[in-house]
Amino acid sequence: QVQLVESGGGLVQPGGSLRLSCAASGSIFSINDMGWYRQAPGKQRELVAAIFSGGNTNYADSVKGRFTISRDNAKNTVYVQMNSLKPEDTAVYYCNAEVVSTSRSKNRYWGRGTQVTVSS
Repeated sequence: QVQLVESGGGLVQPGGSLRLSCAASGSIFSINDMGWYRQAPGKQRELVAAIFSGGNTNYADSVKGRFTISRDNAKNTVYVQMNSLKPEDTAVYYCNAEVVSTSRSKNRYWGRGTQVTVSS
């Protein structure tokens, strides 16, 4: 079993910054891609940023130049640094990862989410 636990959400003023973290734990052999999604009220969940095992990254157009995703493979942790936050960034942010377990099975896991609210 694998768990993803997010942290770092909160309330921030427009133009401010937050850093989200997501730590994976459990029966992990390796982790392929890791990423962040978000879901605002009344909207579908959308990809924010992803980072692959080789270090390549992918960003939603709406966050390019403002968000930076990174990972610490030794800690099985993915981060997203969010700068110049806008009210439209308000959402629940979810961590996602494709994990190869110690039994060599491959599955995709989700965290429970962390709320980010951008408001003055």
